[in-house]
Amino acid sequence: MRLIIDCDPGNGVAGANVDDGLALALAIAAPQINLELITTVSGNTPSEVGFSVAHTLVKRLGLDIPIRRGASQALIEPPAPWRDRLDHGVERNGLTTLWHDVPAPKMAKHEAPMAAHAIGELICNNPGEITLVAIGPLTNIAHAIQLYPDLAKSVAEIAIMGGVFNVDGYIKDTNFGVDPEAAHVVLTSGANITLVPMDATTQTQMVHQDLDRIAAINSPLSAYLTETIRPWINYSMQTRNLPGCWIHDALVVAWLLDNSVATTSSLFVDVVLEGKLARGTTWGCDPDNLRLDVGIPRPEGRPVKMLKDVDNKKLLDIIYFHLSHFH
Repeated sequence: MRLIIDCDPGNGVAGANVDDGLALALAIAAPQINLELITTVSGNTPSEVGFSVAHTLVKRLGLDIPIRRGASQALIEPPAPWRDRLDHGVERNGLTTLWHDVPAPKMAKHEAPMAAHAIGELICNNPGEITLVAIGPLTNIAHAIQLYPDLAKSVAEIAIMGGVFNVDGYIKDTNFGVDPEAAHVVLTSGANITLVPMDATTQTQMVHQDLDRIAAINSPLSAYLTETIRPWINYSMQTRNLPGCWIHDALVVAWLLDNSVATTSSLFVDVVLEGKLARGTTWGCDPDNLRLDVGIPRPEGRPVKMLKDVDNKKLLDIIYFHLSHFH
């Protein structure tokens, strides 16, 4: 499986989610996957920070995977309101100490934001062969679709972590909320899409005992994950009252490796673009029950495959199996 991962990784950054790094690690470790390109977008972390996080991981493993920096802000919306929220209150609440013994990612030299071109060229030069994993805001993917009109029909699949339908406390998720216009462009592009919403990813859980098991593998990759995930678990336990942490993005890669990790359904999906509160929220309708007779227009694009019920034990076993066989 030839893969591009577009992400906003935060491993080693105080207060930033680490699930992108776990997804990258799983893709690197799995022999069924050839990770050909990593691109970064502003979301969980600014794109230049994510770029440095990805460089740190790849360099520590001695690998040669191309990394391209992407968009620094959404298609039309200024970054300030979301950037303020994504601080997570770590400094304000005195939680930076959770990361006191975790080396910060080495800041890599910033390059021009060429992610959209790299994505478009790789996919369009290899029609039907490349799967695109999009686990951050969809700005880079939307840019690539706009720049390369053949991308939607050339990509084998776009597997997206984004959207939320019915999760307590979440009107919208970060990935679609940061850039609703980009989400709309991608979801209605006509590409073959699998959607992994928060409704599925909040069924995942990694606790300290799971991380202890990974630590015992005693490889450079397991050491990196243990070092960077441990403080995030503690942070999630303190601020979200969870027994561990959600591992949203890792579910996307695990599902590509083993479809039995979750059940699926088919749904037309789009995001709301108007209204201060509604903007960025996700809506969907069943393709088998479209009521065109009552004036509801047919959604654009085509139905997406959406993950529903998740087997968390199987997810953790998939992650452990591949990490334990990678050296």
